[in-house]
Amino acid sequence: MLRRHFFLVFALGFVLLLAVLGGVKLLMPKSGPGGGGAAAAAGKGGKGGGSGRAPAVAVAVAAVRPFTDRIDAIGVAKARQSVTLTSQTTEIATKILFTSGQSVKLGQVLAQLKTDEQQAAVVNAEAALKKAKSDNDRWQELSRRGFAPKAQVDQMQAAYDQAKANLDAAQSRLHDRVIRAPFSGVIGLSDAAPGMLITPGTPIATLDDISVVYVDFDVPERFIGSIGPGAPIQATADALAGQTLSGRVQRIDTRVKPDTRSVTARAEIVNAGRTIKPGMLLKVSVQQGVRNAIAVPEAAVQFETDQPFVYLIAGQNGHTVAQQKTVVAGARQSGFVEIRAGLSAGDRVVGDGLNRIQPNQPVKVAEAPGGGASRSAAP
Repeated sequence: MLRRHFFLVFALGFVLLLAVLGGVKLLMPKSGPGGGGAAAAAGKGGKGGGSGRAPAVAVAVAAVRPFTDRIDAIGVAKARQSVTLTSQTTEIATKILFTSGQSVKLGQVLAQLKTDEQQAAVVNAEAALKKAKSDNDRWQELSRRGFAPKAQVDQMQAAYDQAKANLDAAQSRLHDRVIRAPFSGVIGLSDAAPGMLITPGTPIATLDDISVVYVDFDVPERFIGSIGPGAPIQATADALAGQTLSGRVQRIDTRVKPDTRSVTARAEIVNAGRTIKPGMLLKVSVQQGVRNAIAVPEAAVQFETDQPFVYLIAGQNGHTVAQQKTVVAGARQSGFVEIRAGLSAGDRVVGDGLNRIQPNQPVKVAEAPGGGASRSAAP
């Protein structure tokens, strides 16, 4: 019983509250022409994000400027000549006549192996040759006098020839114990030391001719006709900050790689200061000429979509608006983008802040410092 009376009282109080609020609303004055209309106007927005105030934009002017056509690639440096020195035989090293980083000349002795056995073999072969020569000379004299059979003379001649061959072989084995520089160059890091056992294939040292380095890089197939031996190149490396190296294309490979549709080109760079090391990565640029083209600053071109576009400053219904205009972009150089189609020289475009602009939105051209209103793309 009490619960039912409670709900009745609550419902009655709620109805009275609604009645009071309704009366208060009726007694409030209605907004005049400048009241609610202002709030409504504030909530309105035109298509394209326009409001009562046009945003100020910097303007860039499309202009003709020079562009350098070039091929950019990544190349690997290699020494003009490079070899890992080793021995043809197994023997103990008796002398190491070089140090790591040393410059050596062609034919310079770099290491000597134990040669006692080989020297004895040479002495023995020289003695055998001396006896064979004496015998052959004597029989040749008897043959001229007619006292020696031809078969015996031929046998002595063969013995003499064999003795000479044995001496050459003994001297060759002796020379194999001496390691010489096959060309002039620089010795790399080496751990070779006297007393170590040298076996065929064991590295004694590396030798590189880095007075001139080769740089191999890939050129797309479509550029084969425009690049050839003698073409100038420029190269840079992250390890050589601020340094630009010059060289020339030496030769082009005879085959196109079927997987990449490119051909390998080899350039030659004079490495006077030995700053380029074999194996170093180089950024190679091959210039193909200079041409003039219409360009705008990079900040004026939007590349977020499949088709690049700019915002063209144009007049519309007495207002200055930003019209979205698709363009065909080309090369990028020195902060500018080549426009192959879509703009003409003298066209004005929004210079930056494209993400704040909507198509056909009214804009206000901002004056640059010094009173100018635009930035030209001309060099």
